[in-house]
Amino acid sequence: MSLLFIGIDPETGDHESPTVWVDQENKELVFQGWKPGAKLEAECAALKLPGHAAGIPDTEAVIRIPGRMADMIRKACDAVERANDVP
Repeated sequence: MSLLFIGIDPETGDHESPTVWVDQENKELVFQGWKPGAKLEAECAALKLPGHAAGIPDTEAVIRIPGRMADMIRKACDAVERANDVP
């Protein structure tokens, strides 16, 4: 896997580290974030969206990323789009 480090939340301490990467090989965004807590996770699992079953599959996870990382996420989106331009 070819991970491109985009950024880490500058306001977290040594023990917390919401992070953004781009998996250049698979052309995907990769996030490390905080666990949402039982209440938020249950709220997400209960949502009924068109074309989407309720619940969170075992192969997926809900994470929280601070809004102050929006610029990093935009940078990651740009990087993954550039990777899509490369054959």
